[in-house]
Amino acid sequence: GQTPVFPRIFGHEAGGIVESVGEGVTDLAPGDHVLPVFTGECKECPHCKSAESNMCDLLRINTDRGVMIGDGKSRFSINGKPIYHFVGTSTFSEYTVMHVGCVAKINPEAPLDKVCVLSCGISTGLGATINVAKPPKGSTVAIFGLGAVGLAAAEGARIAGASRIIGVDLNPNRFEEARKFGCTEFVNPKDHDKPVQQ
Repeated sequence: GQTPVFPRIFGHEAGGIVESVGEGVTDLAPGDHVLPVFTGECKECPHCKSAESNMCDLLRINTDRGVMIGDGKSRFSINGKPIYHFVGTSTFSEYTVMHVGCVAKINPEAPLDKVCVLSCGISTGLGATINVAKPPKGSTVAIFGLGAVGLAAAEGARIAGASRIIGVDLNPNRFEEARKFGCTEFVNPKDHDKPVQQ
């Protein structure tokens, strides 16, 4: 962030179980299984009502905020001093406090240790491909970086019907796994003397 506040509890990708809910919360109940969402949805603003944007006027990603929106205060402290929030989630903790718009209720049978990657890596890569890039069927797509987000982007390109999905990564050990997610060919920039885009 531009003006980060410390100390703070980091973390944004997780799965959890609702322990309690605040006043006025009707969408969730104790025991519900949820995923945190660091770009939350108020469900009321023009962005939330649009199919083209998820940059909620109230809950958009803000790495600098560090406090709850309702009262501008932190819910974490140690020895009476505040510990600040991170992107509205602070998941590197046993318990956290989030705005109701920053959690998504999921099926309780989904294993939390596996579906936790849906709260960022998978939804980010897949969403960027299907909802933003929108590659036409038969198109060629290049994906730079084959980590969790890149693999999800490759899967999105495969679902969209791209005919060539070029995975670009400095680590050739990732290529075989990326093939399972739809990559059809690979480029390692280390193998070339000029920029990959050329």
